[in-house]
Amino acid sequence: MGTEVLELLGGSAFWVAVLRIATPLILGTLGVLLCERAGVLNLGIEGIMVAGAFSGWLAVYLGLPLWAGVAVAALTGTVFGLLHGVLTVLLSLSQHVAGLGITLLAASLASYAYRVGFPKVDSPPTIEPFAPMAWLPLPVLNEQTPLTLLALLLVPLLGALLYRTPLGLAIRMVGENPAAVEGQGLSVAGLRIGAVAAGSALMGVAGAFLTLSAFNAFYFNMVNGRGWICVALVVFASWRPGKALLGALLFAFFDALQLRLQQAHLGLFGLELPYQLYLMLPYLLSIVALVVVARRAAYPQALMKPYRRGER
Repeated sequence: MGTEVLELLGGSAFWVAVLRIATPLILGTLGVLLCERAGVLNLGIEGIMVAGAFSGWLAVYLGLPLWAGVAVAALTGTVFGLLHGVLTVLLSLSQHVAGLGITLLAASLASYAYRVGFPKVDSPPTIEPFAPMAWLPLPVLNEQTPLTLLALLLVPLLGALLYRTPLGLAIRMVGENPAAVEGQGLSVAGLRIGAVAAGSALMGVAGAFLTLSAFNAFYFNMVNGRGWICVALVVFASWRPGKALLGALLFAFFDALQLRLQQAHLGLFGLELPYQLYLMLPYLLSIVALVVVARRAAYPQALMKPYRRGER
């Protein structure tokens, strides 16, 4: 069994699958990280990913180019992010409740729009998705689509924004000490809502990856809890983009491994186990890793704390 697993891990097809599974997690985790760095928990990610997946796919199905579909998905995420920002930043409502409400609203609107737009369709209509970047001279990466390359490039870009620019400093400070930010003459509400809108745009693109790259159609339940995994990965990453990439790759590794173990009918430690245990593997190992890391995580001090102008 050990030799078979080593052969499995040594094949490029396995690592292609890991990177493909990790892509929406990278985009979604960066989106959550940006929101939380500004002090706002966005539990609307699951619904925003569903809405982004549907709107991006629908735009392409109606004749727009693929990148226009990505832009539509980002715009969809931005709209829901602005709504979440108004509810939690301007009105100081519970970030947990507002986020779950956004998830229900976004997912329900996508479902309703699909059923109204395609009432008599037996199988989901398909589109022509992004093609792999065969022109790249890099193995594994040349079998991915441009959205995967975008996700990888966004990691250092977001890191540079947060840690090497005045805007990034302001975003981090508004999640740590909003009173100090206000003392510098900056708008706490503007920074927080802007960060939530930008982070939600990334969540929308994460959803669009599923319909424009990973698959070629919109399916119900296709997001399948990836949004909640992204929320956990931010804690695992200690709110740092580089670690967020590693966390997404780690979860994707376990997920791809359990799929290959099932397909190859390989048992763990020589035991034939029910397939449900294989499905649990990435989540179980991720929980263990999260528990180990989260105990030392330094979260933004103003996270989930509403701020009103003039308060100290």
